[in-house]
Amino acid sequence: MTIRASLTKRLSRLFGLAALTCALSLPATAQQSPFAAAVTVNGRAVTYYEIDQRVAFMQLLNAPGNLPERAREALIDERLQRQVGDRLGLTATPDQIADGMEEFAARADMDTEAFIRALADEGISAQTFRDFVAAGQTWRNVVRDRFGGRITITEDEIDRALTLATSPDGAQINFAELVIPVTPQTAEEVRLRITQLSETLDGSIGGFSAAAREFSAAGSARNGGGIGWRPLSAIPPQLRTILLPLPIGGVTEPVPLGNAVAIFQLRGLEESDFVTPDITAVTYAEVLIPGGQAAQAEAAALRDELDTCNDLYGVRPGGFTLNEDVPVGQVPGDIAVELARLDANEVSMSLTRAGGSQLLFVMLCSRATELPEGGRDQVREQLFQQRIGGYANGYLAELRADAIIDATP
Repeated sequence: MTIRASLTKRLSRLFGLAALTCALSLPATAQQSPFAAAVTVNGRAVTYYEIDQRVAFMQLLNAPGNLPERAREALIDERLQRQVGDRLGLTATPDQIADGMEEFAARADMDTEAFIRALADEGISAQTFRDFVAAGQTWRNVVRDRFGGRITITEDEIDRALTLATSPDGAQINFAELVIPVTPQTAEEVRLRITQLSETLDGSIGGFSAAAREFSAAGSARNGGGIGWRPLSAIPPQLRTILLPLPIGGVTEPVPLGNAVAIFQLRGLEESDFVTPDITAVTYAEVLIPGGQAAQAEAAALRDELDTCNDLYGVRPGGFTLNEDVPVGQVPGDIAVELARLDANEVSMSLTRAGGSQLLFVMLCSRATELPEGGRDQVREQLFQQRIGGYANGYLAELRADAIIDATP
C-alpha cells in the first residue's frame, strides 16, 4: 500500500473527514505568486501557498465537496481564531503545539516525525501541519477561558446521556444470520453445507440474502437473514468478538447454537462518541409450547396478551420459567442471539426444543448494564465538549461578522 493510501485510510477512519475539512484550505491560480495574498482577514494575509498546501492535505484525505471553497473558509476561521488568541494572550505554547502534533499523528498510528515525513512525501510541509495544530490549540485555549466557567454538567444529564448510549442512537451494528437446525442424524451433512456457505458467501451481501431465504430456519429468512441495526451493547459478547473484526460483507465461520448452527454476516457498524455501558446480565422468560413450529398460533395469542414479563404471572401462572440476571456469557447461544434482536418486553417465537416437538417462547424482560471504570467522568467530559463546542461555534460566527475580510480580485 502506498504512503498516500495508507495515510488516507488511517486518517479518514480515525478522524472523520468532516472534522478535518473544517480546518483545512483554495488552490492558487497560475497568474498569482504563491506568496501573494489570496485573502486578508483584519489585515492579515492568507497566501496562495498556504491555501495550496491545505488543499493538498485535503486531497490526501479524499475530502468531499468543493475543496477550494471549504478550504478558503477554513483558513479564514483559523486567522480569526489566532487573532483573538493573540489579543487575549492565549496563543498556544510550543509545548501545547508539540503535544497536539503528537496526538494527531498518534491517531494515525505514527509518531510526529514519521507523520511529517509521510506528509513531505506528498509535498505537504511540516509548517502546514504545525499551523493547523497551532490554530486548533489556540482556539481551545480561547473557548475554555471564555466559556469553561459557564458550563456545569449535572448528574441527571450524565444519566440521560447513558440512557441514550444504550438506545439505537448509541453504537450500532447491522448484521444478518443464516441458521440451520441440527439433529444427530444430520449433523455431518449440515456441518459440510454451512462450512461451504461460509466460504462461498463471504463478501457477498446479495448472495448471503439469497442463501438465507433458501436455507435459513430463522424468522429472519424472509428478510434475507437481515437482523437490522441493533445496539452494539445488546449483542452477546461471544458474537461481538467474531463480528467486529470482519469487513463489511464478511461472514463468520459456523457458530454452534445448541440444536442449530449458524453463520453471520457483518453489514454495517456505526460508532458512538459516547461511552457505552456494558450489558452484564439479562432477565428473560421461557415458555415451552407443545407442537413445535405448528404452535405458532398459540404463541402469537400468548404474545398478544402480554405487555411485560410480569403479566405471565396472571396469564400463565406456573407455566413459564423466569431466568433472572443471567450473566450474558452464560445465556445459551441460540437464546442469546434471539435476545440480541429484542427490546425489553418483546418476544421471540423462532426456537424449538425436544427435537423440534416444542416451541420455545422467549421474552426479554430487562438488561442490566455496568459502566467501565471512569465511565461517568468520560461522559461528563464528552458532554462538556459538546456544550463548549456550541459556545465556540457561536463565538466564531460573531468574530466573522465583525471581521474585515477582503478577497483578492
